[in-house]
Amino acid sequence: MKRRPNILVFFTDQQRADSCGCYGSPNGLTPFLDSLGEDGVVFDNAVSCQPVCGPARAVIQTGQFATRNGCYRNAIDLPADGQTLARRMKAAGYKTGYVGKWHLAGTGVEPVPEELRAGYEDYWIAADLLEFSSGPESGFVFDKQNRKREFEKYRVDAITDYAVETLRAHDPAEPLFLFVSYLEPHHQNNQNRYVAPEGYAQRYQDAWVPDDLVALDKPDADWRANLPDYYGCIRRLDENLERLVGVLKERGMYEDTIIVFTCDHGSHFRTRNGEYKRSCHEASVHIPLVFRGGQFRGGRHARQAVSLVDLAPTLLDLAGAAPAEEMDGRSFAAMAGQDIPGWDEAVLIQISESEVARALRTPRYKYCVTAPHKNPWLDACSDLYVEECLYDLQQDPWELNNLIADPACRQVKEELRALLLEKIAASGEETPVILPLER
Repeated sequence: MKRRPNILVFFTDQQRADSCGCYGSPNGLTPFLDSLGEDGVVFDNAVSCQPVCGPARAVIQTGQFATRNGCYRNAIDLPADGQTLARRMKAAGYKTGYVGKWHLAGTGVEPVPEELRAGYEDYWIAADLLEFSSGPESGFVFDKQNRKREFEKYRVDAITDYAVETLRAHDPAEPLFLFVSYLEPHHQNNQNRYVAPEGYAQRYQDAWVPDDLVALDKPDADWRANLPDYYGCIRRLDENLERLVGVLKERGMYEDTIIVFTCDHGSHFRTRNGEYKRSCHEASVHIPLVFRGGQFRGGRHARQAVSLVDLAPTLLDLAGAAPAEEMDGRSFAAMAGQDIPGWDEAVLIQISESEVARALRTPRYKYCVTAPHKNPWLDACSDLYVEECLYDLQQDPWELNNLIADPACRQVKEELRALLLEKIAASGEETPVILPLER
């Protein structure tokens, strides 16, 4: 491995961690990813700190919480002048490239101008809202010169084609940071359903179903109708991951590349609220995160909790570049080989659009508070919250038993409340009041 490794981020959308074999799925959807995990590092407790598309992407590109970078909900442009991940990579001598779904420019189905690409200067084949510029089998993106690039094939395959094009255009002698962002397994918005490639959903009609979905099979839940297609999307993504790695090998870049597989958030299939994410629950916030390459070898499972806000500082660390001072996250690069002594595993989660809420995930508990008097589209935060959820993740990993009104949990709640307030203040917000639930 050379001093400055290539870094390839393979980024999916709305993918539950438990869809992957390396996170316990028995469905065989991700054999290639699992093989990377067996040779790399699987982060067992990776958490989305903002379980909705645009804000999660803003967190990754800035290393800041969504309320600090301003993109606390969808349809807010990423600030054009920030010290982003790509700009820091560029300053460190990297060629930077982006392929696929952007969701941070507010241009919809129009091209993303260069000043809104956050520093991805060298290679660009993307659409701001890929879910509207395309369907599962056809659509368009734009290249670096804002020329329309149309495709007539399964969207995952087309995005991979553009990533392959980028890899083949790159000089392997120069370090490359390439971010490949898929829409799948996200549902197709204008069809209000998940869409697998032809023939794939049929393979998973009788597949294993996570316990939370089975237990919460209420009338509005749609996992029975969608899970086979969801699984089919994930299988095709894994096949395309294998194809990209094949091109790295073909180009002589594989052993000089750190491959990162992750996503923005999960999916609870309308079991927790009226849509698929935007909740504090593990189905929404527990995400896959696998590194392979560089020091990430040997098949280790890193069990300390990490957050999406930590991803940018970690990638910069691996590139030999310093994170911007205003970044909120911390590098977890040292977890490649061992636990990090004193690592804080309490993760702050900010929730918007469905509700104005804040949650804390610790190794033992999930604690969530909401601001029902606030508008979840217009209000980024609140000065007042009330308790909503408390789950014991050790005793109740599927979060089926809400302990928030249990008198026996009073002390636990007090401790978590104090810690959550500290985390909220550290994220740059004014310290709010949290009212305990009294029943």
